[in-house]
Amino acid sequence: MGSVRVRSETKKLFFDFRFQGQRCREHTLLDDNKTNRRKMQQVMDRINAEIKLGTFIYKHYFPDSPNASKFDEDRNKERYDQFSDQTPSFEEFASSWFDENIVRWKRSYVENVEHIISHHLNGAFGNKKVSYITKADILQFRASLAKVKNGTKVGLSADRINHIMTIARMILTDAADRFDFNNPYQNIKALKVKKADVEPFSLDDVNLILSQCDEDFRDYYLIRFFTGMRTGEVDGLKWKYVDFNNRLILIRETIVNGREETGKTIESAREIQMSSPVYEAFLRQKEKTAKGVFVFVNAKGNPLDHRNLTKRVWYPLLEKCGLTKRVPYQTRHTAATLWLAAGESPEWIARQMGHTSTKMLFQVYSRYVPNLTRQDGSAFENLLNSRLMNPTQGGAL
Repeated sequence: MGSVRVRSETKKLFFDFRFQGQRCREHTLLDDNKTNRRKMQQVMDRINAEIKLGTFIYKHYFPDSPNASKFDEDRNKERYDQFSDQTPSFEEFASSWFDENIVRWKRSYVENVEHIISHHLNGAFGNKKVSYITKADILQFRASLAKVKNGTKVGLSADRINHIMTIARMILTDAADRFDFNNPYQNIKALKVKKADVEPFSLDDVNLILSQCDEDFRDYYLIRFFTGMRTGEVDGLKWKYVDFNNRLILIRETIVNGREETGKTIESAREIQMSSPVYEAFLRQKEKTAKGVFVFVNAKGNPLDHRNLTKRVWYPLLEKCGLTKRVPYQTRHTAATLWLAAGESPEWIARQMGHTSTKMLFQVYSRYVPNLTRQDGSAFENLLNSRLMNPTQGGAL
């Protein structure tokens, strides 16, 4: 970001900023005082904004400056190209950036980043020098991902667009730092994403689902409902992580796109206590699959394919029960709300869920538990009536 500075020897103000990777200083005859600084800062703010947008034309602000001709593309195209060649194309830099960072990513994330770069970013910026990419280019690319046609959105979701733009931001920020040019991604905010609905099942709903479920999958869904395990955690659960002696489920691995990986976060590695129904469900399942590695398997002995199971078993089951169609992940929300409704310690619930704190419990789940909190002020009024002393009579109000 450019700034307004003062020369120590003359006490005159000057502009100091970077443009096209080069430092530019434009001196004035203005004295260093509050009024002049304010006026120059207004100009500096406009220059900063235009540089970010890629619309800054040097001679419009400093027509008599030697820099005006130096940055004139028409008269100095050769010199400009020589400067730009100092930075690689977006595709070249993205490739090296990807190779440098791959060691710290999970395989599923590696595939996601690779797909974003090859299918989206290279198509938009691939041949451009990283130092030539402007804020306008970035915003235009983001708009193309949304694809609004005749007032109707036909492109990607806001959440997916944000994921794509996050990779673009990471690449351009790193490039700007390495090659010393103004990062065009500054001050671009993420799109607002509609908050995902939390629709847990009631205990009556759970009983109905389990009563109507095929026997082959009844214990699978029972365990999901009463442990709060994520889909990848339950599908990737191995028998070596089921501790019958201490009645614990050790969450150590997960299944993502059919491959074994570590948990979603550091806190995902946790121990879940088994309730009696869960313990008995594992005992029944042990008779079926204990000779294999995984607790729940398909006919070929491989871990379950959650997409196939959702379409073939879960959605038809909800329809059979006359319940609103909901994704299987709502079983995790169900466990949280049932624990809260039962009066379990929020700290204990957070540990079972693999959360770092209880914040999410109270933000997301408390509204599904009417007796957990009061929202009409009556609890506070009752406290005052029972404990507050009457100042006139010396007794309780």
